[in-house]
Amino acid sequence: MAQRPAKTTADAMGHTRKAYLGIRNMMLHNELAPGQKIAYRDLAERLGMSQTPIIQALKWLEFQQLVRHEANRGYFTAPIDIKEVEEIYEMRETLELSQLPSIIRRIDNKGIKVLRSALDAHLKASREIYLAERLKRDMAFHLTLAQLSGNKVHCRILGDLFDLLYLKYSGNVLFSTSMESADADHQALFDSIANGDLKTARRILSRHIRRVRDHVLKGLRQITNARNQAGI
Repeated sequence: MAQRPAKTTADAMGHTRKAYLGIRNMMLHNELAPGQKIAYRDLAERLGMSQTPIIQALKWLEFQQLVRHEANRGYFTAPIDIKEVEEIYEMRETLELSQLPSIIRRIDNKGIKVLRSALDAHLKASREIYLAERLKRDMAFHLTLAQLSGNKVHCRILGDLFDLLYLKYSGNVLFSTSMESADADHQALFDSIANGDLKTARRILSRHIRRVRDHVLKGLRQITNARNQAGI
């Protein structure tokens, strides 16, 4: 009887990546809340695979600081850290504002069409009930804008910051600002960039990020206070 070939390294990596993407998707959909213990068996059953790629994926997420590991206890989603959220928004504002001169200098008709497409997708998603889709399109608009600067390092850093916000702290906690204000800000930002108006673009982007930050921090503080009062 012929023996079945051993599982290759590529196969193992494929399963680990599938587990990694599956867990990320669960975090984005708020199926794993901040501070929650992660059950390997439950994740394995839900994702239809063994526990080995689940554990490897969690190690990957731990490296990205999206989950934490406690000796003899296992993995947990990270608890709410208001100071970290403040620092993330501070970095986002600094990074995104620094890209605007390059964006306006480099953007052409093709770039305007690409940004317009990202804006339209965001505006369409804002009328839908699915929070995760709104978050994805909001992130995609900002990342598309960053890519137009031509700075690949800045784009990677900004992507990591969005991961921390939308995965580590979960969408239902974060998206406490109104879609109407986000829609208006993104439209005004697009218009100012398309018109080459750097001063206005800076003002709108800074106001937008700070307004979202203030709403997010207010919501996180309310959740933290409620948990403290409940003794959680």
